[in-house]
Amino acid sequence: MDDLSIDEHGEKDRNFVTALARGLELLRCFRDAELTLTNSDFSERTGLPKATISRLTHTLCALDYLIADANTGTYRLSAGVLHLGFSVLSSIDIYDLAQKEMERLRDGPNSYITVALGEQHNLEVVYVATCTSREGVALVARIGSRLPLFPSAIGQAILVGMHDDAREAVFEIAGRESAEREREGRALFADAKSVYENKGYCTGYGIWRKDVNGIAVPVFSMNSPNVYGLNVGGPSFRVKPKQLEAVYAPRLIQAAQAMSIQRS
Repeated sequence: MDDLSIDEHGEKDRNFVTALARGLELLRCFRDAELTLTNSDFSERTGLPKATISRLTHTLCALDYLIADANTGTYRLSAGVLHLGFSVLSSIDIYDLAQKEMERLRDGPNSYITVALGEQHNLEVVYVATCTSREGVALVARIGSRLPLFPSAIGQAILVGMHDDAREAVFEIAGRESAEREREGRALFADAKSVYENKGYCTGYGIWRKDVNGIAVPVFSMNSPNVYGLNVGGPSFRVKPKQLEAVYAPRLIQAAQAMSIQRS
């Protein structure tokens, strides 16, 4: 777990509550399609000692954010976490409008198209709204799904839309992980910025995943400085770059404009 208790000057942040941060880090340990984790899993993924993990899981169970299975020694997320998630979604100012625009995009000429709206969290993008393909063969795009920020079209669109200081803060997070991660992120962003300035959208053709093609644009929140990413894409054997750029790019840009309040 990154040491976020150190401020921008390299000094101890007295307002940072380490215990709270560790508890939230445990909740983020669950990955797509994972239903249960053990204390050993939590310890391995956070780097925290098992004694600390035991106290944290006990507390999270008492607060109804985790449910323990005494027979297997595992934990699963409880309805308390779902309540927090849906509270966040209900407060997103563009959510209702996003769904309407996303459905219009999804219901275009290619039935394999999937549409998603995502928000940056550390070095990942978290889907906050999705419209899945009308076909059985589709991308796995669920609310809460996460994908890497730098190599994905949607992540690059978010970076392009950010103010410079917010983007630099993201690169600083990458730098704390490794110098190579920061260099890679800056290089991918530079390429994405060039593509966006030339085309009006970011592209991802087999970069994040070899079997996925997609394009994305930034969407600006109406009542906050948040920047979201809106993407359309699908399996590369059914969704080709030519159709994405000729048919879906104009629709994508129009949808983003309808959902955004452009900032000066």
